[in-house]
Amino acid sequence: MTDRIRPEPPAPFAIAVFDIDGVIRDVGGSYRRALADTVERFTDGAYRPTPEDIDRLKAEGIWNNDWEGSQELVWRYFESQGTDRSRVSLEFEALVDFFQSRYRGEDAENPDNWTGYICQEPLLADLTYFDRLTSDRVLWGFFSGATRGSASYILQRRIGLPNPVLVAMEDAPGKPDPTGLFDTVAQLEDRAGVSTPLPTIYAGDTVADLYAVRKAAEADSSRPWIGVGVLPPHVQTTPDRQAQYTQLLTEAGAKFVVKTVRELTAARIRDAIS
Repeated sequence: MTDRIRPEPPAPFAIAVFDIDGVIRDVGGSYRRALADTVERFTDGAYRPTPEDIDRLKAEGIWNNDWEGSQELVWRYFESQGTDRSRVSLEFEALVDFFQSRYRGEDAENPDNWTGYICQEPLLADLTYFDRLTSDRVLWGFFSGATRGSASYILQRRIGLPNPVLVAMEDAPGKPDPTGLFDTVAQLEDRAGVSTPLPTIYAGDTVADLYAVRKAAEADSSRPWIGVGVLPPHVQTTPDRQAQYTQLLTEAGAKFVVKTVRELTAARIRDAIS
């Protein structure tokens, strides 16, 4: 009796790379809240940015790092009061420590003891979603400006993904630099044994995410690069705000915009690359 030869699994037809904040988890009451807390603290309570203030900053396309965004808003506040930023006494390390104490909790280095805003973040995708992408022949991974600890906490501890491909803040330059996107794609294709470049989608909720896709396409023409905009929950409070944010993402380069990442199915991906 001869052993049966197992058929090779069907080859993947595309890659989907995901941002995390605002796409996989709702950070309106966590990262953004910590950012507002931090700005308020380092302006001595004089200024607390609104969600619209933070959106306007993010729309500039270069403030993907929320620590740096917090610092920038502090500086801009003092400039609005007539003080040059060079004269503002602001220690970046102290600002980061305060931000992390709000976002992670007082024991910021130990995920087992986190008590901060991160513990209450609503999830926007689940294990079933990613299992379906796999069964539908889509490779998937993550490129995020979040720290590796924060991103892993969500992906592995809360969603239950065993060993996802993840390029985080510590691993690559911040967006819109596409280096991290290239790294994610390379790891996915290496794991899957793919030798021919696959069409690649990057799903993100900010202008910087979509600029990263543009820069990837400019630097590498070996495959199609497609940006998909995802509306973060905090902009879906009114039709006008939702429409304005959709236009913002479209103008930044999104081929289409979805209200939730779960709408980005294998069928939508196939349509986008065809």
